Amino acid sequence: MEYAEFLTAFRREAAAFDEAAREAGVDADVASCPGWTVHDLCAHVARVHRWSAGVVESRPADGGPPKRIETPAGFPVFDFVKAGARRLVDALDQADPRDPCWSWTDDRTVHFWARRQANELAIHRWDAQCALGRTEPIEHEQALDSIQELFDIRPFRPGGPTPGHGETVHLHCTDGEGEWFARFEPDAAVVTHEHAKADVAARGTASDLLLLMWGRIPVDQVEVFGDASLFASWRDGMF
Repeated sequence: MEYAEFLTAFRREAAAFDEAAREAGVDADVASCPGWTVHDLCAHVARVHRWSAGVVESRPADGGPPKRIETPAGFPVFDFVKAGARRLVDALDQADPRDPCWSWTDDRTVHFWARRQANELAIHRWDAQCALGRTEPIEHEQALDSIQELFDIRPFRPGGPTPGHGETVHLHCTDGEGEWFARFEPDAAVVTHEHAKADVAARGTASDLLLLMWGRIPVDQVEVFGDASLFASWRDGMF
């Protein structure tokens, strides 16, 4: 996906998040995020958007994790989230994607923030819809990019990726092109786009494969061959 497409996706997902969260209500449980209400989800999204906007606006030499911010209680939280999303997309819209910008990965450009925040918001939009009881899939091209992004950022997760021991995972999209073969070694994951036999393989739509990777849906919601338990340990190494 191109930079402009990430901004379009962000705007689309922000509008859908707002609609679902408001309809579900602040006290609704978010089944896909155990222990969270819609207000908790909104607080998280608002904090991440303001943090990301600050990074894009100020371009610090070094950064850190998002800090806790005061989040309005009750219905006003929805306008608070909306304002944070608008601030972030405006900052991204005014920047050049090639501009140098701190990130917690080796992609130290503004482009990283457009990609990361568009893809993360798509998952949280799904979470908000899950609280409502009516979910819609992640758009196909964005789901494909999000799957690839998870492999790209895995080496940079806090504390580093959980070491592997040669386990292999194969993902195969059933709704168009999209295939990944990953071997998890002690110090890295080697990822190729090929069809090969793995310890565990999953076949499903790009959206369902992405949601599986994020732990949003159970493995029995896609077609699995091999040791399905590896998906849980693999996710533990991702996040």
